[in-house]
Formats: sequence, C-alpha cells, structure tokens
Amino acid sequence: MKVSLLSGLGVLAIAGSSAAVLDAKKAQAPPMDLSKYQPYTAKANEGDYILDPPFRNAPELTPRSDVPKGKIYRIVMDSTESKIYPGIIKTAPGKITPYKRNVTVYVPSQYVPGTKAPFMVSQDSMGRGEVPTILDNMIADHRLPAMIAIFIDSGGSDAQGSERGLEYDTLSPWYAQFIEWEVLPKVSHECHVAFTKDPNGRMTMGGSSGGVCAFTMAWYRPDLYHRVLTYSGTYVNQAWPPDPTTLHGAWEYHEHLIPSTKRKPIRLWMEVGARDLRPDDPESTLHNWPLANVRMAAVLKAKGYHYQFVFANNAVHVDGGVVRQTLPQALEWTWRGYRP
Repeated sequence: MKVSLLSGLGVLAIAGSSAAVLDAKKAQAPPMDLSKYQPYTAKANEGDYILDPPFRNAPELTPRSDVPKGKIYRIVMDSTESKIYPGIIKTAPGKITPYKRNVTVYVPSQYVPGTKAPFMVSQDSMGRGEVPTILDNMIADHRLPAMIAIFIDSGGSDAQGSERGLEYDTLSPWYAQFIEWEVLPKVSHECHVAFTKDPNGRMTMGGSSGGVCAFTMAWYRPDLYHRVLTYSGTYVNQAWPPDPTTLHGAWEYHEHLIPSTKRKPIRLWMEVGARDLRPDDPESTLHNWPLANVRMAAVLKAKGYHYQFVFANNAVHVDGGVVRQTLPQALEWTWRGYRP
C-alpha cells in the first residue's frame, strides 16, 4: 500500500480493492490475543506493547538553539541511468517507462570528512521533514550515533504492476542491491561522504510497503543491514507477479520464512494500528494488516529475535500521531548497542 507523507510523516493515501473488502465482510478476522502486551513506556525493552491515545509529539521534534544543525542535500536520480529499475507502469505493462526519483540526504555537523559513517535509509522519504531535527537533537545528546540519513522516494505509483510495488513488495535482494550499487555511490559522490560497510551501522526504515521493503533488505542481505524500523508494515500478500517460491508474498515471512529459517542478525522495531488497513478481513484474504503484524511479532519472539512491537489503539495506517510520538524512542531502541 502507498503512504503519502506530509512533512515526511503520517498522512496516508490508501489504494484498495472494493471487491476484496466486500468479500472480507462475509467472514470474520481471527481473534488476536493481546492480553500479555504491556503499556508502552519510555523504559520499554524487547517484547510486545500497547500504546493508547491521545498521541503527543515527542519533545525531540522541537528544534533547539543549543545543538548544531546538520546539512541537507537534494539529489534527483534519473531511471535511464539505472540498470536495476529502468521503470515500469501499470498502464503499459512490459514497456520501460522512465521516471525521476528524489533523494534527500542529511549529513550531521559532527561528520568528519573521509570517515565511514553509520547511516539509515528511509523508503518513501518517510520522515524527511522531521527526522533531521530529531537527529540534530539526539546526536547532540549522544543518544544516537552521528549518522547520515538518506530519504529516498519510490519509483512511483502503487501496488501490483507499479514501479513502487516492484521495488517494495517483491521478496528479493534487488532493492537492497539497488541502494548499494546505485544510490550510495551517487550520494557519496554528490555529498562528499563515505558509508560504513558494517551491517550493525546500517538501518533501514519505512511505513506500509516501505516498511516491508525495509525488512526485506535486511532479510535477503543481512550482510548489509541489521537494523530495521517499520510502521504499519505490509506483511501481507501484495507481491506481483507471484513468485512460486513465495506465493503469499510478504505474508510468507510470518507464515513460513521466519519460522523455518535459522535466526538472522536482525534487530526490528515495528508498529501497527488497531484501525490499520482491513482489520476485519479474515485470514484467507492474506490482507489484514493488524493480524499480519501481530503474527510477525509472535514468530520473531518464538525464534528469539531482538524486536520491539507496538500495537497502537485507535490508530490508523501509518498514523501520524503515533509516528510523531514514538519515532525518537524507536530510533534509540533500534540503534541500541551500536559501537563503531
């Protein structure tokens, strides 16, 4: 599903199937047992948590006069230069359709030229309006490393048959390799920075399909990424065209892949809203966002992963209020234990 971000956070646009929704009403969603979830507090550690409204902006979103400010760079990438994603569009299947992709880069004032910095990659450019302020404040307070942040747009459109769907909803290493082979070198050249090769010093994040894309980057390339942060992750069957090895798309993560695979070195912070997309859909649709995220948390727990899961009551898909309250704490938890 597609997330349209206002100032980088939380305003959503949903593309759905009315036929699927009508079918879903014929059955009921299976019950979710949240009875052991604890209230989400500033001291929350690993495990499952409940966050209740009203949601309030975290103080880290407020600019401070006593901290140094990072520098912002803006880059435009042309798909005619891409060997991985030259461009597709729903209305012209099989035809290469060029596009341009905006990339925003935050470089902290503490960055030392020539050194290899830790960094984060944000799909859909999620948080590009607020995250630089959060990083200014938290880096100055030594709560986060002096990291570079790359906010990158998708190739456009949404869901099956789109460039964004191809990049984000496909279960493969290709998007991670696109970042490694095409995005990082361009950012390095344009912004005069260098990036660590240590996967512990790399984080990827996103909301909705951008969230499952972030997890896919770490799942298929754990040699590149260990840290993941997702809001309303699309851990549902959204992939197109179908892959016979993962016929249920990202639903496969909690259905088969995580339970049947040796634990990988992934640290994951994740959130979903009680009123997220299609919360009443039965399991058979493979398209119930709250159910998918609850099951992701359950299988991560069973396999012994380092994870933190927040179930936000009365929250919608990539809820802006939830994001603005939780993102600083989520970033701090996701980066916990990092040593350069």
